[in-house]
Amino acid sequence: MKLFDPTDKKILFELQRDGRQTMAELAEKVSLSQSPCWRRVRQLEEAGVVQSFGARLNRNRLGFGVTGFVHLQMENHTNDIAAAFEREVVAISQVISCYNLSGRYDYMLEVIAPDLEEFSHLIRNQIRTLPGVREITTSFSLKEIKRAEILPII
Repeated sequence: MKLFDPTDKKILFELQRDGRQTMAELAEKVSLSQSPCWRRVRQLEEAGVVQSFGARLNRNRLGFGVTGFVHLQMENHTNDIAAAFEREVVAISQVISCYNLSGRYDYMLEVIAPDLEEFSHLIRNQIRTLPGVREITTSFSLKEIKRAEILPII
């Protein structure tokens, strides 16, 4: 893992807080002039540390009132089945995150839907039919307490 100096860490922290700020604003916050600041940001992008810039959207205001965590157990653990499953799950837009787990379940999906009826339809018609799925267990979010989108780098 590359070690980042304090200035790189400040840049990364500030970019996470506000990716829309101008280079002049960012440079001032991290005590650099614009050109060296721009070069550092570009190097962080080229190194794959900064993957993209985007906006945080409010799920509820966009009509996604249901968030479910779907735990999946697979029938077997062959590389072919895992690759097929992962390829297909990535294509489902309502699956907003997917993790391969250790322990009882093999995968955990974070799934959003407008309502329980749509969620149920998605589980029955898409997720249950994914390659290799044997068992599905779902939990629903009653209340979001914290969603960290800023990594603790400084």
